[in-house]
Amino acid sequence: MKSLQHFFPAPLKSCLAFLLTAWFPITLVAALSFVPDTPVAGAELSFPPRLPDGKSVATDSSAVFLKPTSKLQDGVEIAKTAPTIDFLYYPEQTYPGKPWSVWGDSLAVGGKYYTATGDHEKPQGNAFVYEYNPDTKALRTIVDITKLLGMPAGHYVPGKIHSRIDMGSDGWLYFGTHRGGTRVTTDEFHYKGDWIVRHNPETEKTEIVTKGPVPKHCIPNSILDPDRLIFYGGTAAGNRTDPDHFFAYDIRKRQVLHSVPNGPYRYLIFARSTGRIYYVAKDEGPLMRYDPADGKPPTQIPGKIGMRSATKETPDGYVYTVSTRGDATLWRFNTKTEKIDRIGNAAVGSQTYITSLDVDPTGRFLYYVCGAHGGSQRDGTPIVQFDVQTRKKKVLAFLHPFYQKKVRLHSLGNFRFFDQREGRHPVRHVEWKPRRC
Repeated sequence: MKSLQHFFPAPLKSCLAFLLTAWFPITLVAALSFVPDTPVAGAELSFPPRLPDGKSVATDSSAVFLKPTSKLQDGVEIAKTAPTIDFLYYPEQTYPGKPWSVWGDSLAVGGKYYTATGDHEKPQGNAFVYEYNPDTKALRTIVDITKLLGMPAGHYVPGKIHSRIDMGSDGWLYFGTHRGGTRVTTDEFHYKGDWIVRHNPETEKTEIVTKGPVPKHCIPNSILDPDRLIFYGGTAAGNRTDPDHFFAYDIRKRQVLHSVPNGPYRYLIFARSTGRIYYVAKDEGPLMRYDPADGKPPTQIPGKIGMRSATKETPDGYVYTVSTRGDATLWRFNTKTEKIDRIGNAAVGSQTYITSLDVDPTGRFLYYVCGAHGGSQRDGTPIVQFDVQTRKKKVLAFLHPFYQKKVRLHSLGNFRFFDQREGRHPVRHVEWKPRRC
């Protein structure tokens, strides 16, 4: 695994996270975390981070949001109306992280938005889950992983929530934990495996579901079957040499149903209409299917597909996926026939790495940002809409260099996107890894 310095050559002195809310006419909520440039001579970065005017929320609308800063690919359109964006920082950032960051996919449900940040400090990191209220434009911390686990000094504590956050039919939020430092999931730091955690937004109770469903493995990706209450995960071995695993964990029975090697490298397809799970160990590698109806281990089926990220199933029975960095091919998977089609390429400029892909409720529009692990600013940090009918790409807004000039933040990379159109506040949520300068 490559170090963060490979992706962010600037000094890793701190990271920050902030939230954006933009009106398109719908709402865009974006959570961003940052790697700093070398600070201005004689100036120290202060914590917690604050907006220049001391306000908790900064609201902006500008024609700059619609101006590209580099050459776009032929045929890429730009929206005609600039969004209005609310900007605010996450709480808990009271000290320089090592670094602070955002990973995985978040959730909007019941008019609220649930998201997470983490500090990579090793061997004891820290991670938090938050609830964003669009009525009050405020974030509050609902889960503190370090406090929940209560590990002794010197024992491993996860620094990331890299999995999805999903809600079950029981009303609980479910997610898995993941390591911050990549060399601390060892016996030296008493590592036994990572945790599945749940939180009830109504009662505000947080519980450990299980520890180490795959012993001595982290949980970088997951998806929940909300009806059957089966938590599916893809792991990364603590020793970094054993194969990744796919596992299925029954929440009600509190038991592992299956655990097999060569699991998903970063994402899974969930067909809610059938309950089936699909994954690949590498892009266009063997396509595996797990069917809870027969309870058998995953089996290989025909087909080639890229799967760095995937959408939910659409009303017409499709799941859309995207290939990993260097490719950005968009795919359409038919959950009824298991037929796979290439439908285009997601890139709008030079950046090709997309780690979060979402689809609107009609199933027509995909939303994403290119440049997940750094580099999105080279394309102006564009928020992109892809029309699956016309196969056209449209940039809804460019966030760079506006926020570089306003709050001295480079929006380098995106790792989270969620599109929701329910209730009084339809929202698009986006997470970033920019750089503080």
